[in-house]
Amino acid sequence: MTSDDPHPNDDPHPNDDRAASTPDSPADAVLFDLDGTLVEYDRSPAELLEVAFEAAGVEPFFGAEAYLERFGDHLGPGVSIAEGRAACFADLAERRGRDPALGRRVAAAYAAERDQTRVSTLPGAVEALDALGADHALGVVTNGPPEMQTTKLEAAGLADRFETIVFAGHDAPPKPDPEPFDRALDALGIPAGRAVHVGNSLSSDVAGAHAAGLRSVWVPAESDADPDPAPHYSLASLAELRDAPW
Repeated sequence: MTSDDPHPNDDPHPNDDRAASTPDSPADAVLFDLDGTLVEYDRSPAELLEVAFEAAGVEPFFGAEAYLERFGDHLGPGVSIAEGRAACFADLAERRGRDPALGRRVAAAYAAERDQTRVSTLPGAVEALDALGADHALGVVTNGPPEMQTTKLEAAGLADRFETIVFAGHDAPPKPDPEPFDRALDALGIPAGRAVHVGNSLSSDVAGAHAAGLRSVWVPAESDADPDPAPHYSLASLAELRDAPW
């Protein structure tokens, strides 16, 4: 839920200065991404896509990897997840010489099968929130519509863990735009230089945190990756956040 009682701060516009914080600066706030960072669906996109093709009566003509690679190209301000997915599936159909209407039929079946309550917390998430919540303000900055993302938080038992939640793409432009991070920190009354953001995406979480002047935590980091942009902290799992690295 959004906090109506922000943390005290003498600066009425605490995030106007986006000078990058240094790794040894104290951190008073921790913002989290949601999908793939704190929670994951019980059914993977590949599993759900298989069900959707069958339900739509269409022989599979693309896989989850192609869907996830192209999905972001069809999202933007004012575009819902369902609309973006339908456009993506239609595009994938056309690229393969199929009728775009078939892609939209599969997208409708996918949306009908996706249950937002069927999510689980990722390993170490609850323990990390317990540890960090003792001496940090906590918030969520997630790309996704309020109803869908709130349902996930409630289903995972995390809805009351955060003092502010920003639904990027709806309350503000989607990550990596700095505005959703600014909104979250304004609600908490904490400047960007005293905050970190935890997320699993280099392109939206790490890049967005840097654009807003926050330190970034990439988790789960890939051991063989050469990340670009390079995060301030790379962790193998949320369990490592029980002892904050900053």
